[in-house]
Parts: sequence; C-alpha cells; structure tokens
Amino acid sequence: MSPLLIFIGLASYFLILLSIGYITSKTAGEDGYFLGNKQSIWWLVAIGMLSDSMSGVSFISVPGNVFAAKFYYMQVVLGYVIGYLVIAYILLPLYYKHNVTSIYSYLNTRFGTIHQKTGALFFVLSRLTGSAGRLFLTAAILQKFLFSQWDIPFVVTVAFIIGLILAYTIKGGIRTLVFTDALQSLFLVGGLVVCIAIMISKTPSVVNQGAFHVVVDSELSQIFNFNFWQKTFFLKQIIGGMFLCIAMTGLDQNMMQKNLSCKSLGEAQKNMLTTAGVVFFVNLLFLSLGIFMIEYLKSVDPALLDPNHYADKKVLTDMFFPHIALDLLGPIAGMAFVLGLSAATFSSADSVLTTLTTSTYIDVLGIDSRDDLTIEQKHKRRVMLHIAFSVLLLLAILVFYAFVKTTVINLVLDIANYTYGPLLGLFTLGIFTQANPKGWGVLVISLLAPLICYLLVNYIAKDAKYQIGYELLLINGGLSFVGYYLLHYFQSKRLLER
Repeated sequence: MSPLLIFIGLASYFLILLSIGYITSKTAGEDGYFLGNKQSIWWLVAIGMLSDSMSGVSFISVPGNVFAAKFYYMQVVLGYVIGYLVIAYILLPLYYKHNVTSIYSYLNTRFGTIHQKTGALFFVLSRLTGSAGRLFLTAAILQKFLFSQWDIPFVVTVAFIIGLILAYTIKGGIRTLVFTDALQSLFLVGGLVVCIAIMISKTPSVVNQGAFHVVVDSELSQIFNFNFWQKTFFLKQIIGGMFLCIAMTGLDQNMMQKNLSCKSLGEAQKNMLTTAGVVFFVNLLFLSLGIFMIEYLKSVDPALLDPNHYADKKVLTDMFFPHIALDLLGPIAGMAFVLGLSAATFSSADSVLTTLTTSTYIDVLGIDSRDDLTIEQKHKRRVMLHIAFSVLLLLAILVFYAFVKTTVINLVLDIANYTYGPLLGLFTLGIFTQANPKGWGVLVISLLAPLICYLLVNYIAKDAKYQIGYELLLINGGLSFVGYYLLHYFQSKRLLER
C-alpha cells in the first residue's frame, strides 16, 4: 500500500478526532475534564470501553499469537467476563457510594493518605508502562510501513502521534473521550470486519469450505488446554484472566473514570455488563482472524509463516497482520487496517493521559484539595501534568523500542502481573477485612511482594515442571494481602502491649 495513502487515511482520521475534541471541549470545565459533568451516556461509554479494553495490542498480537498458542487466549477472555461481573456488583457500588473522582480516594477513606498514594503510584507505573507498550506497537508498524519510507526517525514518529493525541485531549478530558473512544471502537470493529471479509474472499480454502467450518475444523481453534503443568492450563488462565480484569479494569483509574462519569450506578453497571459481552465476541473474532491469516498465507507463500522471514524479529508474529493487510490485500484492506489499528491504539493512549493526570493531580499531589490555590492555578497545574505525562509516555516508548524482544501482548500482561498485585491486595484488605495497617510499611510490602514474585518466576521456579502463568497476579496480590494483614496484626499487638 502506498505510504501516501496511509498518511492521508491517518491524517483524515485525526482531523475527525480533533474536530470532536474541539466541539466537546467548548463546554468542558474542570468537572467536565475529570467526570464529564456526570452526564455521560452509558451505552456510549460501553462502546468506547471496547477500544480501551482491546488496544492495538489486541488488534495485532492476538491474531498473530494464534500461530503459537491456538485459541487458548479465550480462556483468559472467559476470566475477563467473570471479572466484569465482580466489577459491576462489588467495585462499582463501592465507588458510587463514596462518590469518588479517583478510585484511589477510597483507599484514603478506608486506610489513610499513604495507602492512597501507594495505590495511585502503582497505577501510574502500571498504566504508563502498559500504554507505552501498546502505543509502541502501533508506532513501530507506522514507522515500518510509512515514516521510514520518508526517512523520518522513529522518535519523530512517536512524538508526532503523541502530539496529536495531546491536542484533542488536553482540554476536554473525559467529556471528549466518551465520544472519541466510542467512535474509535466503531472504527476498530469496522476495520477488523473489512479485513476479514477481503481476506476470506481471497483465500480458496476458506471460500470452498466456508469460514465457520475452517475455524471449527482447525487444530488451532482449540480453546481449552488441560495440561496442568503448562502456563496455558485452563484453570490458570480463567482465574488469572478474572483477576487481570478486576485489577486492570476495576482497580484501574484509566478504565473506571469514564464509568464514574455515568449518570447513576445502574447505568454504569449496564455499561459494564454490555462491555463484557462485546469484549467476549470481538476477541473471538480476533482469534478467528488468526486462522484466516494462516490459511491465506498458506495459499500465498507458506514461507511467510516462518517468523525468520521478517526483517524485524523483535515482534515476530506481531508483523503477520500488518504485512498481509498493507502489502498483500490491496488498498481498501490496507486503509481499513490503518484506521482500525489507529482506533484501537489511540483510544487507550488518549485516555491514559487524562487518567494519569487525574490520579496524580488528586491522589499523589492533592492539588484538588488545596485551598491556597485559585481555580486558574489548579487548571494550570493540571495542564502541566497532562503535558508532562505526554513526555514520559514518549520516553517509555523509546525504551520499549530499544529492548522489547517478545510479542507485546505477553509483555503487557507480564507487566500487569507485577504492578497490579499490591493494588489487588490493598482493595481486598479494605473491602473484606477490618484491618488497617499504618505507616510506610505499607509501601515496603507493596514493593517486596512483586520482587518476591519476580524471584519466584525467574530464579526459584525457573526450571520447575510447573510453569507459572497469569496466576502470578493472584500470587502477587495474595502476598501483598498477607503482608498488609500481618503488618496490621503486629501493630495492633504492639499497641495492646503498651
């Protein structure tokens, strides 16, 4: 596909987003930036959460990963569905009851300031690295198929993308994102459907047998793995997926802020249940695309199924889909791919700038509660934070570019297993116990638990027959929970002895 056509499609897409950002931000004050004036339409939020949940990682890595891991990712998705139910009926009522803007304000109410700052800092670390990984993948693809053709350096590509995202989010915040993310979800699904339709029409085996039968009859469409010792054992992945969803959605300000902008708890719950159903079926569609890609490559050139065929060996199967869509299927599929990938990626990247700003503004720095600052001064600090996180996101992406040597979906979920564990432990302690550990020991335990998990995976159990998979988040959260509870126990015992 011509680089000029890719650029025209991308530029047109961003003009639409900038127009929406301009219109919605005209009536968006500080309350509009943080919570959309509590007037967000629940079904628009639900549509937008699809692109937030999927991201460019899903658009690229999930179909490509079928080549190595079959349909086992659906086990994780089944866990997601259970996780969405927990969020809808346990976490959302809690957040609405306390009328929070940042969900980590609950930790302050339940425990104290140190706990709130600890939760917020782990969110900032989790989201900044996770979003950098997601945006890195898209930037790498655009660099390969577009900007490198014009000898534009990768750092300029990333800066250009982040600059455009900054332009349409810096004023409107959540009020803008509710509309732009909904639009981007439609582009994501539309781009996916168009690519699948064109690919099927050009694949003789799929045309002859029918798309449904090709998927069902493929040895790669196996969903459940019953080998207990492997990382993809079904119980590990379902349970791991459930806790990943609870942590990465329910305990994540980025995913919850738009939910909190709904008019009522009931509407937020309807949004969450709708999201669960949509995420399930769209992921099934992504995995089916993986089989269609393999069938298509078999008919074009079986050698293309060898990852060593690709010059950029860092991302391996992550390059299957973009190579097919942009080099082989023609301009219509290429444009659909660019728009779908852009929608999937920029939705998660644009919202993260707003929510990182929100959490730092409220939880870490406490600017919202400072009486010594005027509204104008608070606004200026909020804008400066938004810009600062844009720069940090750029730097994090450059680090990924220098060191990433695996499929990005595995990398993003690996990061989540380490960084969301303390959040899971803190919220579980607050909701289900009366314990209240005090002091900086909370932060120490929050750092020790992920460190122990890292040592467990990379040194202690490295050569063991049992392979630790997504259940690592549960182990991490469990260690954090036990550590917090023991800290409370010994602190209480010391007080009684006095």
